Amino acid sequence: MNRYAVFGQPIAHSLSPRIHAAFAAQFDIALDYRAIEAGRDTFAPALAAFTRDGGCGANVTLPLKEDAGALCAALSDRARRCGSVNTLVRVGDAWHGDSTDGAGLLHDLTRHGIEARDARVLLLGAGGAARAVAFALADAGARELFVANRTQARAQALADALDAPARARAWDTLQREPAFDLVVNATSAGHSGDAFVLPCAAIGATTACYDLSYGNAARAFLAAARAAGARVACDGLGMLVEQAAESFALWHGRHPHTTPVLAALRG
Repeated sequence: MNRYAVFGQPIAHSLSPRIHAAFAAQFDIALDYRAIEAGRDTFAPALAAFTRDGGCGANVTLPLKEDAGALCAALSDRARRCGSVNTLVRVGDAWHGDSTDGAGLLHDLTRHGIEARDARVLLLGAGGAARAVAFALADAGARELFVANRTQARAQALADALDAPARARAWDTLQREPAFDLVVNATSAGHSGDAFVLPCAAIGATTACYDLSYGNAARAFLAAARAAGARVACDGLGMLVEQAAESFALWHGRHPHTTPVLAALRG
């Protein structure tokens, strides 16, 4: 049986094993997909042990997406550009890294009727997932992309790396910005359970708000977005399913149907 895994910390809550089991059932593929707890200090040895046990593919989540590339012999163009890896593919005796987060986000935005092309976008956060979706939004034709992060230097570094018109903004200056078309939360703030303080002036009646997280981790941001008057507020469960489908296709050469899997998770 082919062995796959998702690495991250914390990881016990991950829905990825359930998602990939559902995908595999669509094609009668037998696979062993499990969640493996690993932090930044333990990821390399954990991946090495997984490799020795016959691992042939893996997903990578917080806080490892920027570290994973260093363990790869080769990177896809999109992973190299954004400096983030969420999918590992075993090729011969080495790992190849790819990033499917951006594609997953764009597929889910389309599902919700949210357009990235010609949109004025505010991205909150500048970590591994933020970098992946920033490049995807730029490639999709975002008219303007503003990056805000608690650490201003990280926001500036991401804005400088993008080809599209991109600007870094200090968090406390967002109140002076006019309303955006799309606000994407890529911070990990929701995982702490604290209230999310949004720059309300940046959200108007035509603003779509999207959190890359889902479940409890997305509740604070979504509540703040609705209170600020956003026209729609979505969590990232659909993105999780869509990026998983892209990973599955890289491993198995077949793209699964995502709609029934997402419906089952929502149910």
